[in-house]
Amino acid sequence: MPRYTITVNGTQRTVDAVPNTPLLWVLRDAFAMSGTKYGCGLGQCGACTVHLDGRAVRACMTPIAGVGLARVTTIEGLAAAPSGQSLLDAWVAEDVPQCGYCQPGQLMSASALLARTPRPTSEQIDAAMSGNLCRCGTYTRIKRAIVRAAASQ
Repeated sequence: MPRYTITVNGTQRTVDAVPNTPLLWVLRDAFAMSGTKYGCGLGQCGACTVHLDGRAVRACMTPIAGVGLARVTTIEGLAAAPSGQSLLDAWVAEDVPQCGYCQPGQLMSASALLARTPRPTSEQIDAAMSGNLCRCGTYTRIKRAIVRAAASQ
């Protein structure tokens, strides 16, 4: 079985895994990082969103062999990201989570958006967040939190 060394939240970690093992399972099972959630397993709900070099990707669809030298950031490392703490603060201020299951993925997508577009328009927020599903329907609060975080940067 091949051995992979990847950088997760600034720390190098090594795992023996089959090349097509989803990054999600490496994070959750091998590294005991349970913040990244399993949702649909098809890359359609966004619950498993992480960053690869700042770009939002679905960890359930990203094979460990595809990570390469990219830096992986998970919800556990979000506070260290440039917009991370402002997003976390805005999430609390806007009382975003209801059940909370989708929130790690929502936050990771929002963080990637603010990294590339510090002052997004309403349409840009809608487009960036369209791949993240929330069964509780907190979309309005999520959007307000993103606007609040952008304003505080």
